[in-house]
Amino acid sequence: MSEIQTGSGGGRRTSLELNLVPFIDLMSVLITFLLITAVWSQVSMIQIGSSIYGKKTDSAPIQPPPESDVVLKVEVRANGYTLTVAKQNTNIPNKNGEFDDETLASLIQKVKAQHPNKVDAAIAMADELPYERLIRVMDAFLKNGFGSLSVLTGGPY
Repeated sequence: MSEIQTGSGGGRRTSLELNLVPFIDLMSVLITFLLITAVWSQVSMIQIGSSIYGKKTDSAPIQPPPESDVVLKVEVRANGYTLTVAKQNTNIPNKNGEFDDETLASLIQKVKAQHPNKVDAAIAMADELPYERLIRVMDAFLKNGFGSLSVLTGGPY
């Protein structure tokens, strides 16, 4: 224990004893929470392997989806959508502050008509947008026959 003694010569002496047990208990609890939360910051990263098509196996080679060389990607930004097909970009701006989901769905339908065998697509979305926006874009792809979707987080690329 710690002790503080004050006083002068022949006068009355004051003795204060400082109890360190509660402080040590507090520090042990804080260190425990620090270690537990450090694990959760690593769980948020999902490792998908070396390829978007899955891990490599020795039994049979993994075949990429048909027409995977044709890039199909939608970037979701605060000011609207950007649809990329191969090397052609199409901007779909917001109408009256709302996202134009109908135009996006019709353009995705036209892409499916041009590339009927293509089943994969990618979605890049800005972090500040609500999750509902991602779901609407995914629904537009799924309704038009694109079943293999990749979601790129951290913002449009």
